[in-house]
Amino acid sequence: MTPTFDKVHNSFKLDGRHFSFEELKEVAYSFIKEGELFEQQIGHFLSDWLDGNDFIEVNTSGSTGTPKTIKLKKQAMVNSAIATGDFFNLRPGHTALLCLPATYIAGKMMLIRAMVLGLEIDSVQPTTTPAFDTKKHYDFCAMIPAQAEHTLSKLNNIKTLIIGGAPMSFNLKQKLQVLKTNVFETYGMTETITHIAVKQLKDQDNNYFKTLPNITISQNKKDCLVIEAPQLTPEKIVTNDVVKLHSKTTFEWLGRQDNVINSGGVKLFPEQIEAKLQSKIDVRFFITSEADTTFGDVAILVLEADGNLLDKAVFAGLTSIEIPKKIYAISAFAETTSGKINRLKTLEQLKK
Repeated sequence: MTPTFDKVHNSFKLDGRHFSFEELKEVAYSFIKEGELFEQQIGHFLSDWLDGNDFIEVNTSGSTGTPKTIKLKKQAMVNSAIATGDFFNLRPGHTALLCLPATYIAGKMMLIRAMVLGLEIDSVQPTTTPAFDTKKHYDFCAMIPAQAEHTLSKLNNIKTLIIGGAPMSFNLKQKLQVLKTNVFETYGMTETITHIAVKQLKDQDNNYFKTLPNITISQNKKDCLVIEAPQLTPEKIVTNDVVKLHSKTTFEWLGRQDNVINSGGVKLFPEQIEAKLQSKIDVRFFITSEADTTFGDVAILVLEADGNLLDKAVFAGLTSIEIPKKIYAISAFAETTSGKINRLKTLEQLKK
C-alpha cells in the first residue's frame, strides 16, 4: 500500500524522538515560537505539510531565471521520497542527517523522506560547515558542494551522500572518490521535486546520470532533456539542459541550451570547458561569450579576481576554438538567492 501525505511512519524520529502526525503539529508550533532560525524554518515547513491542503508552496532557487513560488502536490512529494528510498535501499530505522535549510526543496524533501520512509533524522544548523555528531553513523545525507568540501574529514561517518544544488569542482570530486562513503551527484530541480537522476562518483567507467524508478527520458529537437515522471507531475518537463542519451535510463549532461556558444558553426558548451579548467584555476570563474566579427561569437573567461593574468599552460587541454579569446576579472560575482553564480548580472556589472 502506497504511503500518503496525511500519515507519518511509526518508525519516524526527529532529533531522537518519535512523533505522530498530530504531535508534529505541536513540534512545528514550538519550533516557530521558540526555536533557532533553522528550527523556525523546519517549523514553518512542518506547519505547511500538516495543514490539511493537498499541495505545498515552494520557492525555486533562481539559478535559471527569476526565483518564483510554485505549488507541488504533497502526494507527488511522497512518491519522490519513495523513489529515493527504493533507489538507495533506505529502510525504517535508518539514520539520516538534515543539514540543509528547510526553506528550499532539498531540505524539505529530507524531512519528507524521513516521515514517509520511517527514518531517524537529526537536524543541525545548515551552515557551510555543519556541526554534526562525528561518532554517530548516518545512512543517508544530502549536502551542497561547499558543505562536503568543509566536512571531508567527517564524511566517512555517512554511508550514502547525495550532493546537488551547484556544480562540484574537479578537486572536490577527486577528494570524495577516495572516501568509503558512497557519494552521488544529483540531477534535478524544484519542479521535479529534487533529483530525478543520480551519478555515482566512484563509477568512472560508466559516468552517466541514471534515472530513479518510474522516470522516462527523451530529447526534443534541440537535444534538450525531456522528463516524463507521471508520479511526480502529470505534464512532461522540457528542460533547457542539452544531453546525450546513452540508454532509456542513462544520460550525459553537456550544458544549458541558453549558454551554448555558436563559434564559427561549432557548438561550444561552457560547462564542458569549465570542467576541463576546474583543476587549473584556483578562483571562481565561468565561461561565456561575446560577439566577434569573424566567428559570430567567441568564448571568453570571467574570473572572480583582482587581475586577469593567467599562464597559457592553463589552457593546454582545450582545442583552439575552446580557448577563451579574452579574459576578464571582477572582484565579486553576483549571486542568486541560493548562492549560485548569477552570470547575467555579473556580466552587467562587468560592463559598467
